[in-house]
Amino acid sequence: QVNLVESGGGLVQAGGSLRLACVASGRTFSTYHKAWFRQAPGKEREFVAAIRWSPDITYYADSVKGRFTISRDNVKNAVYLQMNTLKPEDTAVYYCAAKRFASGSYSPSSSSEYEYWGQGTQVTVSS
Repeated sequence: QVNLVESGGGLVQAGGSLRLACVASGRTFSTYHKAWFRQAPGKEREFVAAIRWSPDITYYADSVKGRFTISRDNVKNAVYLQMNTLKPEDTAVYYCAAKRFASGSYSPSSSSEYEYWGQGTQVTVSS
């Protein structure tokens, strides 16, 4: 069992930055694919970014490409989402997700891929 806890959300003005963190406990997190999703009020959960366990490849939604960066720290059992040039449409609850590495295909943007989810952290961007 892997427990994921997000932090770093908050209220920020448009154009500002936030850094989200997701720390895992319970198992070694290094051999997991990791991702961030978000859900705005009245909308479905959507993919934001993912980082593959191996090879170290990152994936981004078009809406955040060039503004957000996903990274990980295997020593700290953590994954991060650096969010720059934030826009009001980035307002949502952000969720960390993880999938244990296994052979076979991996669709990083599909929420059904992921076995473990955090409780979410609210990000609000004011205009």
